[in-house]
Amino acid sequence: MSLDLYNDTCRKCSRLITTRYSTSFSLGIRSLHKSLREPVYSIYGFVRIADEIVDTFHEHDKVVLLIEFEEDTWKAIREGISSNPVLQSFQLVVNKYHIDHDLVKAFLRSMEMDLTLSGYDDGQYNEYIYGSAEVVGLMCLKVFCHGDETRYSLLLPYARRLGAAFQKINFLRDIKSDFHDRGRVYFPGVDFSDFSADAKENIERDIAGDLSIALEGILMLDNKSRFGVYLAFRYYVALFSKIKKASPSEVVEKRYRISNFRKFLLFMGARLKNSLGVI
Repeated sequence: MSLDLYNDTCRKCSRLITTRYSTSFSLGIRSLHKSLREPVYSIYGFVRIADEIVDTFHEHDKVVLLIEFEEDTWKAIREGISSNPVLQSFQLVVNKYHIDHDLVKAFLRSMEMDLTLSGYDDGQYNEYIYGSAEVVGLMCLKVFCHGDETRYSLLLPYARRLGAAFQKINFLRDIKSDFHDRGRVYFPGVDFSDFSADAKENIERDIAGDLSIALEGILMLDNKSRFGVYLAFRYYVALFSKIKKASPSEVVEKRYRISNFRKFLLFMGARLKNSLGVI
């Protein structure tokens, strides 16, 4: 009997997880060519569940749950089947698009770091950002390039800078929950109990550099993927602009977001620019 119904159901589970947890990424994915949407939903569903284990399963043994999740991930990839719908849809993508297993390992390593570290030095900070965000962009890039390794190698550094920018903006957005609720400080040498304007400006300068380089790579994407990635980029730029306008004390105490109406305006503006070829 064919697994088509099961696989389709598993993909829909990953899509549901994405739409429930992130409206911004959901809109970006829906703006990709239809052939790219389900694989990217499957990647996001996988990383979202791992993130939930370390961030929200407070009443349970997170270490054990993450170990089990990792073991089940590798078993699913190795055997090409899983009774876990999220892992089934993810392994289909990993095996179809030949996603480097080292990318998956790096991601899972960053999830482990969240369970053991509350502060980061420069090396740990770079390792965490690579594993938690940059490799996710590289997994998606594997889907976008679909076997064209020359193109993948060309776009790889830009995808990494985009993932890094998104993650650093997330760090600023989530200071309230990360620092106050979980006791985490990702930025090396930064004291959020006395967050200074200089420290904030240094972080913002670093993010601006990532965004500038990432945009160069977005412009090099083909028509199937460019608009969806550009739309996500525009959402994050808008969020970053709000954070830059806020004082350090406000950023520490408030979680910033983009309203649905603002997202709609950004979508319309991005679509117009994309149609005119001026992004």
